[in-house]
Amino acid sequence: MPQKTSSQPQQSGTNFKEAFQLFDKRGNGLVALDQLGDLLRACGQNPTLAEIAELEKSVGNDCESTLLQRISVQPATESEAEVEKRRERRLICYALNVVDYETFSRVLNRKDGFRDHGLPEEYCRGFQVFDKDMTGFIGVGQLRYILTNLGEKMSDEEVDELLKMVDTSSGEINYLDFVQKILEN
Repeated sequence: MPQKTSSQPQQSGTNFKEAFQLFDKRGNGLVALDQLGDLLRACGQNPTLAEIAELEKSVGNDCESTLLQRISVQPATESEAEVEKRRERRLICYALNVVDYETFSRVLNRKDGFRDHGLPEEYCRGFQVFDKDMTGFIGVGQLRYILTNLGEKMSDEEVDELLKMVDTSSGEINYLDFVQKILEN
């Protein structure tokens, strides 16, 4: 299994903001919560479906706790006014099932959000279970079945996109080459 690390790639916050803006379809500073996984992937993370579900739940809980802590007294200072403004924004996010950039930024920078992708050999061990003759090749149909039915299930369209990266003309795929190309991208 690939080793987890919390090291963030050498990428500026500006790039993350740009990625957020690409997912902000209406230009209102909000992204649909169901796009959180894709947005994290666009920023270089690779959360599992279970992690995404947990993150979506925690974002909702964060907004809900803000709702419960809300104070109806008018703030006396500008900084308190800003705090209240952020609370109001989170309440809107909770109600609309969306995430704002501040909340997304906290999710993005969580502990172990960025982790090492691992070595190709680590992934190849998984393919070797299906490579009974240890040839280094696996059938295209078998790979498609694995990717669409086991573990983190992919759609046929996602598998088609991956298969474009390798030669499939023989009906088999060199899985080491396949893994290396995926890790390069």
